[in-house]
Amino acid sequence: MTAAALDPRARLAARIALAAAMLLVALVATLSFARAEVGTPFTPAAFEAAQKAGKPILIDVNAPWCPVCRAQAPTLAALPAVPAFKGLTVFSVDFDTQKDVLRSLGVQKQSTLIVFAGPKETGRTVGDTDPESIRKLVATAFAG
Repeated sequence: MTAAALDPRARLAARIALAAAMLLVALVATLSFARAEVGTPFTPAAFEAAQKAGKPILIDVNAPWCPVCRAQAPTLAALPAVPAFKGLTVFSVDFDTQKDVLRSLGVQKQSTLIVFAGPKETGRTVGDTDPESIRKLVATAFAG
């Protein structure tokens, strides 16, 4: 054994360094699950108002731990900038915390996308990450 291995200060410093490294790993792992917020957080009142106004609506049901949801996010975030989708209202539903909303919309899985033209549902998909397919789905809100 070396003298440093027996030195209590050296052992304490090694334990602190190990704890700091473990904390850093935990922080990085937590941040890797994060997903940029897409749209406005869903509220029943805001959804009802958008429906009554006849707006095209996209509901994004997501979870921060969902890899498919993270894959959908860049496509969903870009939709409002597409000229053909001018006026699109995007609502974000948290799969883990908004169970009442999931029941009211008949949603069973995260990564569900639902499109409305005012009060009428025009389409939905689950787990779709293809940008072209998602754009075609959203276009159904503008078809009528």
